[in-house]
Amino acid sequence: MAQGTNPLAIRTKKYQLDKNDYTRMALGQVWSKSWWQALIPLVLFLLPAVFSFSWWWVAGAIIVTLLFVLLRSAQVMSVTQVEQGSPLFEKLTYEIDPRQILLKRNEREGMTLTWDMIERAQKKDSGYMLWLQPPNDAQLPSGWKGWVARTFQVPVFIHMPFRIFNSPNDLKLMESYLRRKNLLA
Repeated sequence: MAQGTNPLAIRTKKYQLDKNDYTRMALGQVWSKSWWQALIPLVLFLLPAVFSFSWWWVAGAIIVTLLFVLLRSAQVMSVTQVEQGSPLFEKLTYEIDPRQILLKRNEREGMTLTWDMIERAQKKDSGYMLWLQPPNDAQLPSGWKGWVARTFQVPVFIHMPFRIFNSPNDLKLMESYLRRKNLLA
């Protein structure tokens, strides 16, 4: 038996997240949390300069650190290029109710996102950011590849700007859902 639409559901306007906006927000999130990781290659390559100073050691340390920053940033930006990330950048409408969030391309095509798939939510100046749960250890490869995947995870989120909501009541209801699910502090 098919379920009808929930009368308490919030229905939004169509919205498409720009890839450049996603990149900017994701890079900001990554580097605000893990800026200290860029210090590791800098310190390791400057250590020989402490014992036997040479500008070559300093230049090498700076170059290796810049390469690390560029590679980590490229890893974050790659989400916009891979096939698995394409649903994040399609024009979608959202239907939000107490059970789930429906991401709809049109009336027939869509995807269900249950509330337990969301790790946390943030209320920013521009809108809500819903951070998706990272993969668990069973979903990651084992060995050194699993360690790299856990250490250098790329944040995946859904951005819902305030302008896509149809009324101030929808915004209040959305915030109420997020608070009831303990996603918004």
